[in-house]
Amino acid sequence: MKITEYVSFDAVGLAELVAAGEVTPAELEAAAREATQAVNPQINAIVETWPADDEPSPGSAPLAGVPFLIKDIAVAMAGKRMELGSRLAAGNVSDADSFLMRRFRRAGLVTFGRTATPEMAYSNTTEPVLYGATRNPWDPARSAGGSSGGAAAAVAAGVVPIAHATDAAGSIRVPAAHNGLFGLKPTRGRVSLGPYFDELFNGLVVHGSVSRTVRDSATLLDQIRGPEPGDPYFAQEPTRPYAEEVTRHPGSLRIGVLPQAWGGRRTSAPVADALSRTTRLLESLGHRVEEVEVDLGVDWEEFVLASARQWTANLTASVDELAAAFGRPVDSSTLEPAILAGYHYGQRVTGAQFVGALEIRNRIARSLAGYFGTHDILLTPTVPELPVLLGTHAESAKTLDGLGWLRYLLDLSPFTATFNVAGTPAMSVPVTADAESGLPIGMQFAAGYGLEGRLFRLAGQLEQASPWSGRTPTVWAGNHSGH
Repeated sequence: MKITEYVSFDAVGLAELVAAGEVTPAELEAAAREATQAVNPQINAIVETWPADDEPSPGSAPLAGVPFLIKDIAVAMAGKRMELGSRLAAGNVSDADSFLMRRFRRAGLVTFGRTATPEMAYSNTTEPVLYGATRNPWDPARSAGGSSGGAAAAVAAGVVPIAHATDAAGSIRVPAAHNGLFGLKPTRGRVSLGPYFDELFNGLVVHGSVSRTVRDSATLLDQIRGPEPGDPYFAQEPTRPYAEEVTRHPGSLRIGVLPQAWGGRRTSAPVADALSRTTRLLESLGHRVEEVEVDLGVDWEEFVLASARQWTANLTASVDELAAAFGRPVDSSTLEPAILAGYHYGQRVTGAQFVGALEIRNRIARSLAGYFGTHDILLTPTVPELPVLLGTHAESAKTLDGLGWLRYLLDLSPFTATFNVAGTPAMSVPVTADAESGLPIGMQFAAGYGLEGRLFRLAGQLEQASPWSGRTPTVWAGNHSGH
């Protein structure tokens, strides 16, 4: 299969070809590897590839034979390295599959590599010391976002149609927005984190994916959703498969629009213009759209402080565990400045402060639940500005303490983290692009707890009304003729 053919299909489309006997999994894998060789030197999205050890029989699973990549954090694949983008964990090899990895295999995916993440996934740009910066395929001078920047850049450039991603404060949605992809953060408890991680960052972290089509994300979520015994969180199972929701009409939804973020960060002109265009599109589709104010239940500084305490306390525990496991020091030889600052800040967080941070988490969840009692959807920009230039974070990372660094990250991405705190689903949809630069702009849609189906219905409608699949970046595997 030529690369130009390969990139013209989404994951569901490729699986259908395999099921029909028109192509073999081995041919798809070869095309994916050729695509990797064509684009990865320019974007540095993939840190390692390996011979795929699964050869699913054609048609045996919904995504049988589809090439796939996992993120270098939070998912364990037996015999493969998971280094968390960090020198502290360099060389770490997983001894068994995590629950999620088993489900990826069961879905028929052919996992042949891992994608870049910032160190400990603790940034909204992917520029780790360990493997170097990941570049945005739309403009290689710009950030691909984080922390799933490697995954998003690889999908956007055509290496794979869909890739594993995680999200603790926007790490699926920010890279999706920066790279012109669809990315949905599921409800807390929708996908198991076990058995090695249980409740990463006290339930802030969820597993998901970034993809070029809505149906791919829906199909994969159908394959990986559902609890495992002993999981600390549980989300009620949907009434029908998400893949079916994508083609169902969403009805007339009451949509509130939050154009300016909590905390005072102003939305830039290109993004504000994109939001206005999105609002007009939604109205033309029959939705009732109104500008709203959304009370978080706490003021922004309380939110930032509680987040810093919760994040850094978790970070400190993880760093100590890794340092003990590998016999490595916790200093600048193993950790980047921002992580080291967070580690030292976390050492000073008291038990009482940590419990207080969790109490604020619950206040925010209840406050947002009140909003979703009167509205079906909340619409915001995914991020308030276009992707930043690589290197933008460097000076702040060197000079800020643990609280200052988190405040900096939340200032750059002030719309996304709230939904991790509340546990509610939210998605970034590449509805439009910047007229001047051509860079993609993502719009974030959030719904109440457990209501991914509502989001998939709306996303499917938007994909039909304002298709994005025809837009391809500068660095695109389809530009290479292949064999």
